[in-house]
Amino acid sequence: MHVLEAKCETEIAITNILFATDFSDISKAALPYVTALSLRYGSTVHVAHVLPEVILLRPGAPDPAVFGSIYEDAHSSAQEKMQQICSRLRGFPHHSYLRHGKVCNVLSQIVQEQQIDLVVLGTHGRTGLGKLVMGSVAEEIFRQAACPVLTVGPRVPSTANARETRHDRELPLVQIKFHQILCATDLKPTAIRGPAYAFSLAHEFRTKLTVLHVIEDYGAHLHERPRPIDTALRSLEELIPNAEVLAYAPTFVAQYGSASERILEAAAECNADLIVLGVHPAKGHLSAATHFGGTTAHRVVVGASCPVLTVRA
Repeated sequence: MHVLEAKCETEIAITNILFATDFSDISKAALPYVTALSLRYGSTVHVAHVLPEVILLRPGAPDPAVFGSIYEDAHSSAQEKMQQICSRLRGFPHHSYLRHGKVCNVLSQIVQEQQIDLVVLGTHGRTGLGKLVMGSVAEEIFRQAACPVLTVGPRVPSTANARETRHDRELPLVQIKFHQILCATDLKPTAIRGPAYAFSLAHEFRTKLTVLHVIEDYGAHLHERPRPIDTALRSLEELIPNAEVLAYAPTFVAQYGSASERILEAAAECNADLIVLGVHPAKGHLSAATHFGGTTAHRVVVGASCPVLTVRA
């Protein structure tokens, strides 16, 4: 998504979408969002699967011949599954990539090479061995990616098996429409991009928009007059200076509490079908910072019943 202006009246263009897949059912659940956005914006779809450099399926070190056979089997299996996905994209402009290496590094290369505007992926929301796109890896991706990332978490209802016919071709369900967008922001100076994307999507899809700020470090303010709330509400309104161009007047909400809990509660209350969340690059070593699953973004992605669009500051 290319930011045209650094204001909330920004319009976005999604020319290239990268669909990162590990071929699991959870990952497949993200495909309808890829096709829906591709049809909406006329995007080219890029499908990527990353095989690790070392595949060790048995205890001990196999001899080179055995290891080579295991590796060839894994590569052949991945090629077959990639062909199945590409067959579902018949009629869409698309490219596929089967590469080896560290998932985040390989995807970052593709994002740069192909000028990707949006990454879409599904996540299991947990860590562990066996799958490539998991909770911790998904968070590494959206904290490192140079473009926004749409993550379809484990609680999002699956539409992967639905079909419709369009121009004599069978497609995954593409009539996905956003009716209510929830944008959560920490109101830091670097957090303008999240509300800008939320505003643009609300304008494009003619949806309702709720903009939320959660005050976590409230100290003694909780039992005082609601001055911090009033200040936050004014700041939220200033983020959306041209609200009159939206189909619906935006709603502004400021609350005390845990950010992840309040965001999930607000999403449930307004029946959001998309959450837009600003995120900051991980401090220190990226993997170490994201493998514990304790960040606000991770908890929102795992707990949300709708996709989460993370926009890096």
